[in-house]
Amino acid sequence: MGTVDAVDEARSTRPFDRVLVANRGEIAVRVIRTLRRLGIRSIAVFSDADAEAPHVRLADESVRIGPAPAAESYLDPARIIAAARETGAEAIHPGYGFLSEHAGFAEACRDAGIVFVGPGVDALEVMGDKIRAKRHVEASGVPTVPGIADPSLDDAALAAAGEAVGFPLLVKPSAGGGGKGMQIARDARELAAALPAARRVAIAAFGDDTLLLERLIERPRHIEVQVLADDFGNVVHLGERECSLQRRHQKVIEEAPSPLLDTETRARIGQAACDAARSVDYRGAGTVEFLVSDAAPDEFFFIEMNTRLQVEHPVTELVTGVDLVEQQLRVAAGQPLAMKQSDIALTGHAIEARVYAESPERGFLPSIGELLVWRAPSGDGVRVDGGIRSGQRITADYDPMLAKVIAYGADRSEALARLDAALADTVVLGVETNLGFLRRLLADPAVQRGDLDTGLIDRMPEPESHAAPPEVLAAAAAFRTAAAIDDARAAGAHAWQAARGWRLGRPMAADADAADPLAAPAVPDAISTDADGAVWLHTPNGIWRVPAADRRGSLDARLAMIERGGLADPELRAPMPGTVTAVLVADGDAVEPGDAVVAIEAMKMEHRVTASVAGIVRLAVAVGEQVSRDQSVARVEPQLAASAVVPTSVPASSDAPHEGAHSTPSHQE
Repeated sequence: MGTVDAVDEARSTRPFDRVLVANRGEIAVRVIRTLRRLGIRSIAVFSDADAEAPHVRLADESVRIGPAPAAESYLDPARIIAAARETGAEAIHPGYGFLSEHAGFAEACRDAGIVFVGPGVDALEVMGDKIRAKRHVEASGVPTVPGIADPSLDDAALAAAGEAVGFPLLVKPSAGGGGKGMQIARDARELAAALPAARRVAIAAFGDDTLLLERLIERPRHIEVQVLADDFGNVVHLGERECSLQRRHQKVIEEAPSPLLDTETRARIGQAACDAARSVDYRGAGTVEFLVSDAAPDEFFFIEMNTRLQVEHPVTELVTGVDLVEQQLRVAAGQPLAMKQSDIALTGHAIEARVYAESPERGFLPSIGELLVWRAPSGDGVRVDGGIRSGQRITADYDPMLAKVIAYGADRSEALARLDAALADTVVLGVETNLGFLRRLLADPAVQRGDLDTGLIDRMPEPESHAAPPEVLAAAAAFRTAAAIDDARAAGAHAWQAARGWRLGRPMAADADAADPLAAPAVPDAISTDADGAVWLHTPNGIWRVPAADRRGSLDARLAMIERGGLADPELRAPMPGTVTAVLVADGDAVEPGDAVVAIEAMKMEHRVTASVAGIVRLAVAVGEQVSRDQSVARVEPQLAASAVVPTSVPASSDAPHEGAHSTPSHQE
């Protein structure tokens, strides 16, 4: 009888019986974990690229929704609704990105009799348009950044209005978020170039090229406030998150609470966030974003409201003890908030780092390939939100974020130390990542002091590529020797007949170019070989990739030529697989070194391929064309009459950084 009563009680408090998660990767895994804890049956959806993904394996049920491209799977409302109907789901949790802020999708859920775990359609429409949102919250007394928000203005009128506001200006697409399409203009000439560039990205990313202009606040702090609201008029905030560590408007490291705000300012900014939420009759979990002047921390200005769960929500959960996904589900089921503002307290400090498949040494270009080894860190105060597995293929179809590593401590100093140790213990072999960059960022004196602003990362020196030390080369060589001997034994041959370069008593030379063939090998705690024969190692000093001997020699020779300034490749090559989104010159145009020639979108980022020499450009691709890594997209025919500037920068090739990555559509922020 007691068991029956317990089951009945669980059913009475459980928000739903069956929920479909309309997302992938780490956020899908994170939502499913809360569903399982609450006793709710979870339903995953997947594209062909994600058939064996962790979120699919973790869910109670799963439904295929289409091929790998997001437009034909995760971004297709009809396929998601059909999957929910097919499985009898009562509600759909959209995660973040994809359809999470899509008013049309929320309306389609309502029409299908399925609960959308998110705010109402009106709130999505108002807050999804930055111009409309700004006007709306201004009417509620929420302070906003000075600027121009008039969708009727064309480029010429915007330029004139912008000059009246005063430079520097930030050009922003009205639709969308995550920094996609943002441009900075410090004078009239830059504004004239920024407007069409921002419109091009906005129309491609959001289908809407409406722009707004805002006064650029120098050395700003990006601080956002988490809010919860129910159907009964209750609105609370759960403190703020500091999100100032950004690279090209994309958040990299976030923390809660902010080291800048005092108790009085925290209360005022929290109240402003609640006022913004009330102004649209908000329901569920949302985030109100503000700019705070580093010089005047008691002043803050509304930027926008994100009408969904945020990537960085774990830091708020750790300092408040509130499961935000559970609260979303309960509010969506019509339950009132079980907490008042006075019940919420911030305890300790939490910091999150986003781990991306990207190469900081190559201009942060995304990295693809087989994930040979994935091992999450553990320890006191460490939380990892991931949705990857060893053996998984990281493709160019989706955002390059692999996981989030979060650390909690009694204070900020302890949280920083725990996060650094956790990142050192994070093992990702097979694709390049930003792990080393994250650790360098955390060690920056300004970050340690909490002296943050959104331009800090851009002011840091460009990451440099470092050659593997002798002990790492020796470890790679020893691993290759052991593997060759094992292969020989498996084939029935004697080791000395099949393996090259080995000898009794010591490891063989660490490839042909080892600095010290007698160096004692390092002791990696994870090691593997990729399809190209390169050895990947995780050691106490970081993660290393040691190419096969024949490829390493040619690479070192190429790098030596670059350092001497004697290499200027006239072939312009795609840095990775992607789609040509813009051709920025005409065939036969004269170009100078550094001129942008072609824009390529890959892994939701737009990369500009630039000329490495002066001359006449000959195009090899057109807009919309699919290109592979290292494919020639153009060639520059050097001319004696062209500029006499001798290029000393790295050429635009697969081994060289290209002009900065510009955000385009992403299922992340």
